[in-house]
Amino acid sequence: MTLCDIGNTHLHFYQEGRVWACVPQNLENYKEALQGGVFYISVSPKNTEHLLEFCPSATDLAPKMQLISKYEGLGVDRIAACLGLGGKSGVVIDAGSAITIDIMENNTHLGGVILPGFESYCHAYKSISPALDMPLNLRVDLEGLPNATADALGYGVLQSVLLTLKHLIGERKSYFTGGDGKFLGNFFSNGIYDGLLVFKGMRTALEA
Repeated sequence: MTLCDIGNTHLHFYQEGRVWACVPQNLENYKEALQGGVFYISVSPKNTEHLLEFCPSATDLAPKMQLISKYEGLGVDRIAACLGLGGKSGVVIDAGSAITIDIMENNTHLGGVILPGFESYCHAYKSISPALDMPLNLRVDLEGLPNATADALGYGVLQSVLLTLKHLIGERKSYFTGGDGKFLGNFFSNGIYDGLLVFKGMRTALEA
């Protein structure tokens, strides 16, 4: 059995403890590995089409992803990450193309927030001025005042994300996942990084 989390840029796979990611154009390289049963969730119809070209029998898990919530339009990837807590209360932060923050309490989703991912901040700055088209310095000293543009950009981005996280997390346990999850989790003493959180939620839905 193979689990697939289809994002806007990459397809992430889990198979018997092995985890890998690929862009849609490279699916051909994994055609043999995907011959068994494949279960997926997706936030990208276009990338779903790419997967189904190679695995026409792949099963969409979205109808099985059930979460108690009043939130309208909650993405299936966020539902999976929340289910991945296995009933524990806490704040789920999935830091990828977007940074999503969801609060779980007593098996109930209380609500959540969406921020741009770090790469999206870069695109936003670039659209403002060519002078701001540069890599963010996310290792900037947050205790001092920036004196260079790269530091100023990094400071603005990082503080906006961290202050939002600190406000929402409070004294709760926080669970980080996604490409930048480990980096952000290091700022929180009660932060736990789990790169398999979404896949754990998918397994929970399958077992139910």
